[in-house]
Amino acid sequence: MQLETERLILRPWSEEDAEELYFYAKDDRVGPAAGWQPHTSVENSREIIRTILSAPETYAMVLKSTGKPVGSAGIMLAPHGNREMGEEEAEIGYWIGVPYWGQGLTPEAVRCLLRRCFEDLHCTTAWCAYFDGNEKSRRAMEKCGFRYHHTVEKCQTPFGDRVEHVCRLTKEEWQEMTLPVS
Repeated sequence: MQLETERLILRPWSEEDAEELYFYAKDDRVGPAAGWQPHTSVENSREIIRTILSAPETYAMVLKSTGKPVGSAGIMLAPHGNREMGEEEAEIGYWIGVPYWGQGLTPEAVRCLLRRCFEDLHCTTAWCAYFDGNEKSRRAMEKCGFRYHHTVEKCQTPFGDRVEHVCRLTKEEWQEMTLPVS
């Protein structure tokens, strides 16, 4: 499956993307903010493509202008998310390489995934979360209409327990945002 936005193609990861993935995922400003260890080699990135990024509904965020992946975004359907979810709920996760921070690419990808969640996959609720201090991720969620729901004081990560803020967007809220103004 391939999805498209104004500036991005969202497509499955391929092992041929390992070098590009490593280039961005080795940066210690990226992984730890999202709760994962920086990648250690191209082969490590290739293995992560095989084992983690090959999950259904996980997409490379590819710039149309270059044809190269610069981040990842995905939908985890119940029961495969990081939290308990109802049968018709999903969780959205994402990250993007540092050179592309602040360009609005992540909200562009997330809006596309929300459309997929609510229109194609018939979800009733989408969840998204950020760790304490990750203001860039919080702002991306707010731009997409997510609203704060609750805080998990001790979320286990490879870096120990961290505070995680969980946000939610219902299908009804999303429809209100996307309806044309008359």
